[in-house]
Amino acid sequence: MKLSTKGRYGVMAMVDVAMNGDDGPVSLKAVAERQGLSESYLEQLAGSLRKAGLLTGIRGAQGGYTLAREAGEITVGDIIRVLEGPIAPVECASEEKGPVQHCANSQGCVAKSVWVKLRDSIVKALDSVSLADLCDEAKQDGGCLPPV
Repeated sequence: MKLSTKGRYGVMAMVDVAMNGDDGPVSLKAVAERQGLSESYLEQLAGSLRKAGLLTGIRGAQGGYTLAREAGEITVGDIIRVLEGPIAPVECASEEKGPVQHCANSQGCVAKSVWVKLRDSIVKALDSVSLADLCDEAKQDGGCLPPV
C-alpha cells in the first residue's frame, strides 16, 4: 500500500495546525510556507478534513483552521481514511463494510488471509498514533516539522 500526497500532506498539515494552533486559528498560507506545500492543494485537503469533522474553519481576517477535537483524539488513521479512503492493501481485504468488489477467486483465495492480516496490521499502526504523539515526537527531535 502506497500513500498518495493527499495522505502524507494531510498528516503534515494536521500536525502543523496542532502544533501552531494554541494562539488561535492557523492559516493555510502559514502551513504551506512552513511545510513547503501548495496552498491551493492544502485548501482541497482542508475542505475534506473539515467535512469529516477533523478541522474547524474560521472565516475572516484572523481566520484559519483549528482542530475540531483534541490532538490526542485524532489518529493518523482518521486522517488517512478521510483523504485516501478505506485502508486496504488489496480490494478484497478492505476494512469497508458492505459489498466490496472481489476478484473472481475471492471465495477460495488462499492469499486473502495474508491480505487481511496485513490490513489489520496497517490499521493497528495508523490508529495507534495520534496527532499529540506526532507533536510530542516533533518537539523532541525536530521531526519533519520546523521548530515552533
